[in-house]
Amino acid sequence: QSHYSLTLLHPALGPLVLQQKTATNSSVRMNMAAVQDIAQEKLAVLRTKLDQIPILQQAEDTVKVPKEFLVLGGGFLFIIVIFFGIGAGSLCSIVGFVYPAFKTFEALETKNKGDDTQWLIYWIVYAFFSIIEVFVDFLLYWIPFYYAFKLAFLLWAMLPQTKGAKFLYDSFLKDFLKKNESKIDAALADAKKNAGTIASEAAAATSDVVAAATDMAANAKKDS
Repeated sequence: QSHYSLTLLHPALGPLVLQQKTATNSSVRMNMAAVQDIAQEKLAVLRTKLDQIPILQQAEDTVKVPKEFLVLGGGFLFIIVIFFGIGAGSLCSIVGFVYPAFKTFEALETKNKGDDTQWLIYWIVYAFFSIIEVFVDFLLYWIPFYYAFKLAFLLWAMLPQTKGAKFLYDSFLKDFLKKNESKIDAALADAKKNAGTIASEAAAATSDVVAAATDMAANAKKDS
């Protein structure tokens, strides 16, 4: 509207205003084209890297969606799950347990003992972390993006490229466990003894209940 009013006041400026507007539109189109070219180039590079993963090709053939869009969409959903906490706890449990369990199975089936040690150390660190998490669970609710940090920690601990679990084990956990080994053994022995006692008492109580119920049923049958 300002351009139109200016043209009415100064008719000689009309062609100049039109030329400027045309140049602006052309510049916007060129910028959009440049952005599209860059995006297409990045997608092509990503697709080249994803070609090395056969399962993504199978997924692309099944759903008829390019694999690069599948990965980007999955990454977007992954970010939503982690940062907004929608099912984040379950996802962390799956990542921290299922994948290492499968890799442990593979390690046991090979003759190489190096990977056995790596995954045994991971399970020690995972158990230690889980115990700590149980006792501070009421505080975790107040930590923003806790599950994002937890997932990053688990990946750092398990991946062969980082070997975070081995770093933690060699840094302090090994010395801590060795120093308190006798106390831990004593605590486990007491827990085992108490569990056996509780189990025996529960079995005896169950037997008494079953016997009482049997007697009541028998007496009711006689009375009838």
